[in-house]
Amino acid sequence: MTAKQSLLSKLPPDLDRHRLPKHVAVIMDGNGRWANRQGLARIMGHGQGADSLKDLLRCCQDWGIPALTAYAFSTENWQRPLEEVEFLMTLIERVLRRELAQMQEENVKIRFVGDLSQLPLSLQEEIERSMRETQDNRGVQFTVATNYGGRQEILQACRAIAAQVKQGKIDVDGIDEQLFEKQLYTAGIPHPDLLIRTSGEMRISNFLLWQMAYAEIYVTNTTWPDFTREDFHQALIAYQQRDRRFGKI
Repeated sequence: MTAKQSLLSKLPPDLDRHRLPKHVAVIMDGNGRWANRQGLARIMGHGQGADSLKDLLRCCQDWGIPALTAYAFSTENWQRPLEEVEFLMTLIERVLRRELAQMQEENVKIRFVGDLSQLPLSLQEEIERSMRETQDNRGVQFTVATNYGGRQEILQACRAIAAQVKQGKIDVDGIDEQLFEKQLYTAGIPHPDLLIRTSGEMRISNFLLWQMAYAEIYVTNTTWPDFTREDFHQALIAYQQRDRRFGKI
């Protein structure tokens, strides 16, 4: 932890502890652009970005935010250069192996969401191990969206419900939001209150389409590898200035 991060190890006094988001989601954009500006290969930005995510997770723990979801790899990311895709798969696996013991010690509960069956077998095994070993932890709920697509998630939920209707297990009139949510990858995880996207991009990129219905969106021009606790602090200040009416007056 840097000196600046150490100064923000406790919740800043200008934040209201009672109005913090319960669940923060992040789209970690700008890793490649950060690397290009440094004169490095694009893949080096992802490694630096992993360090930023690790500090954000610990910041959520320090400041009392119970849940964090990170968009690690989308269903569209398979279209990137093979070298970059392979690096990302290896990076996720390596970070899990390196950090699992520390996350266990910090009582973090890890969950991966997405179509995990398409991932390399060794990564699937590491993911299964991390979820199994942390399933009873009661600290920050850390969800990693990997090979995830919001449209894909909704389609598979529809198929699952249609199959149950066909089998006579449920009636069409019994389909409601609660039943639908039970079929999502994120079943049991509260919806995000705040979405943070870095690198200035103004879109949600097929991320948590159902779950983002009432999330506050905060966009910063900072690239993800440069995202610090101070940047998170500013995002939370902006969040606490919002008037969340949920359709009411």
